[in-house]
Amino acid sequence: MTDLPATEWLTVPDLVELLGLTPSKVRRLIEDRTLVAVRRDGVVSVPARFIKDGEPLTELRGTIIVLADNGFSDDEIVEWLLDENDLLDVSPIEALHAGRKAEVRRVAQALAF
Repeated sequence: MTDLPATEWLTVPDLVELLGLTPSKVRRLIEDRTLVAVRRDGVVSVPARFIKDGEPLTELRGTIIVLADNGFSDDEIVEWLLDENDLLDVSPIEALHAGRKAEVRRVAQALAF
């Protein structure tokens, strides 16, 4: 994975505290593709930008699934979501936070591996 833009990362224990869930429920969010996680220095971590108002960003799950269906690994999904995108003029995660879900998914669906 290439160097990602500077971002705050949350571990499973961080997510347990932030979301008020058990570790198994946090892992279930990752398994169900509500969140996507990567290993950083051997520790499962999720970018803090994937959380909004103490909950996983609801617009994220469908986008994760579209990217996974296009053959992206979890590392590649996280990288794509955090990197600036010329078609969106911002990173896809910032576009999702701005309510541009349909536009982000159109760009994601156009990607072919």
